[in-house]
Amino acid sequence: MTKALVLFAHPCEESFSAALHRTVVDTLTGRGWDVDDCDLNAEGFSPVLTAAERRGYHDVATNTAAVQGYVDRVMRVEALVLVFPVWNFGYPAILKGFFDRVFLPGVSFRLEDGIVKPNLTHIRRLAAVTTYGGARSRAFLAGDPPRHVVKRALWGVTRPDKMRYLALYDMNRVNDAQRGQFLSKVKSEMERF
Repeated sequence: MTKALVLFAHPCEESFSAALHRTVVDTLTGRGWDVDDCDLNAEGFSPVLTAAERRGYHDVATNTAAVQGYVDRVMRVEALVLVFPVWNFGYPAILKGFFDRVFLPGVSFRLEDGIVKPNLTHIRRLAAVTTYGGARSRAFLAGDPPRHVVKRALWGVTRPDKMRYLALYDMNRVNDAQRGQFLSKVKSEMERF
């Protein structure tokens, strides 16, 4: 049975992101996967990296103390699926804070002679399901940071066999039919993931 961590980052349960989240969780669960559904907002995750955490960032023996439960959840899965909206060409603060506080030295990477080595190679499948308010061309002109972080930085610390980046652009102008098509695409992709 494949174990997956679904990281969801949207505060509103009536949002389209919430519908995407439900589709991901329901589809993976329906396939018989063991899904750890981590709704960061519902769990009250604090995205703020404290001064003490920053000072202890490189102390691998103690740097996970404040977020050990989340570290344990990341360490026991084979798949990671992110469900989030893109806001201001970036992640919602709560998801960025998750990476800042949980993807620590000794967790997501190791430093060997000053060189970063991947440490989450047990994660064999990586996916992002997201929406953008603007058109793909606007995201492209802004450098599309969320796509690059997933496809480069997260890929770099996981080195998965399978990776998907599913994005619905131009949310400010899409209609119900287009949202429905994207939900169907996400369901289909998760059935094959």
